Amino acid sequence: MDEKMRIMIVDDEEIVRESLFHWFEKAGHAADRASSGLEALEKQETSPVDLMFVDIKMPGMDGIELLEKVKAEYPDTVVIIITAYGSIDSAIHAMKKGAADYLLKPFKPEQLSLVMEKITQQRRLTSEYNYLKGHLEKITRFDNIIGRSAPMEEIFKLIPEVAASDASVLLTGETGTGKELIAKAIHAKSGRSHRPFIAINCGAIPDTLLESELFGHQKGAFTGAIQARKGFLEVVSGGTLFLDEVGEISQKMQVDFLRVLEDKKITHVGSTNSVEVDFRLVSATRRDLEAAIGTGRFREDFFYRINVIQIPVPPLRQRREDIPLLLSCFLEKYSQETSKQVDHVSRGTVEELKRYDWPGNVRELENAVERAVVLSKSRTLRTEDFAFLQSSSSPRAETPTLRAMERAHILNMLEKYDWNITHAAKILDINRVTLHKKIKRYELKRTPRP
Repeated sequence: MDEKMRIMIVDDEEIVRESLFHWFEKAGHAADRASSGLEALEKQETSPVDLMFVDIKMPGMDGIELLEKVKAEYPDTVVIIITAYGSIDSAIHAMKKGAADYLLKPFKPEQLSLVMEKITQQRRLTSEYNYLKGHLEKITRFDNIIGRSAPMEEIFKLIPEVAASDASVLLTGETGTGKELIAKAIHAKSGRSHRPFIAINCGAIPDTLLESELFGHQKGAFTGAIQARKGFLEVVSGGTLFLDEVGEISQKMQVDFLRVLEDKKITHVGSTNSVEVDFRLVSATRRDLEAAIGTGRFREDFFYRINVIQIPVPPLRQRREDIPLLLSCFLEKYSQETSKQVDHVSRGTVEELKRYDWPGNVRELENAVERAVVLSKSRTLRTEDFAFLQSSSSPRAETPTLRAMERAHILNMLEKYDWNITHAAKILDINRVTLHKKIKRYELKRTPRP
């Protein structure tokens, strides 16, 4: 058994717990034990294991109930059922519920070795499958654009079609939706992929400086121009220029840039000589440019020149089914970057995050995961790890925070069932100990009855 695992033995018989514990420790695994289902869930919350050996007959929460809760919250945890001869039917039932195998009491070391060999082989095959799957996704995906929703699938279909031409592209959508990633993907799939891709944020550069940055300047053209410099329109030669927040550029710059798009020539600031340029233009904006045309803020002729092909990029709230995939990607990224063993988001938390509106879109989600990983004290991210998400940051002020949603839901269940902790915990699908902790954390108090 070369592969080392984190293992928990859950059995109300001390002799079984201790014998298995020492057997696994001797084999080099990180072993732990629990005398009940509740204790096992408590430990699993703070330090999830790879493998659980669970006795099917235990007082309180039995093995089947523990199996169901573990597979619901920690689907990657493998569960082996320990059973006596009289409960083989229950063991078979457990396997239908998701158990990987079962051991008959009393079992011999060689039986345990065979089960462990089987689990190790299954894990190895799963690991190889995940590696190949991830490698295939890296080959086929578009420059780290993540999504399986219908709106994103439409964009994935458009990218190679759009990349095949040199037509100007306008990407529209809210901040943080990934417009620059789509622009890079168009470039990467185009015949210009071997040439530069240059991105300029028009909203972050003053108009006077933007002219020099784009067109270049001669020595002495203005104060501070101590030497001649090529502009981005020359540097990007043969490649793709990405103008982010194109709606922010001035009327004068719109006129100057329109001339470049029509003539394919530029003139350095401070010069009278023209220079030929060759680039593909992809622009992006979060503004309604057609409305800006109506107010005179944006030129109609320039708009039609940059808007040959328009690709609307949907906000995250319109593709919520992509959130679990994005969570998984960002969790892996920041767990590696921070060297922290945070490798799971509880299922309930995923559902809560899917209900949040994400005004900052994918960028906000990524930042939220990074912060949660950095501050997490557990291997599993839970609702409270995202309590910092504030509805005040969203124009949809009616959206509550995840923390507030959880607090209100727990209080509602407690009041509904007259503060019967056992019943409320069962409805909430958590154990009594966890519920007591949440009551204390949220300072919940019973409403006095008249």
